[in-house]
Amino acid sequence: MIVTDWIHAIAGFFIVVGLTLGFDCGSNPLFVHPYFLLLPLFVGLNLLQFGFSKFCPLGLLLKKLGVPETREKGKCCG
Repeated sequence: MIVTDWIHAIAGFFIVVGLTLGFDCGSNPLFVHPYFLLLPLFVGLNLLQFGFSKFCPLGLLLKKLGVPETREKGKCCG
């Protein structure tokens, strides 16, 4: 996986976790507190600002951890 793949996977994970823990529909056994809804809001705002500025803090962290930015030639999906 390359940097953009990791960013999409991590962002999606945190959105789902934040909504699951923050949304009380009456029968949600995982509901903790409505403040967890701030987590997907934060992720969404980061994705929005990336659209304009092309700056992603998670991308910088992943690059420092050695995650490749591009796929190798000749390799498809794995």
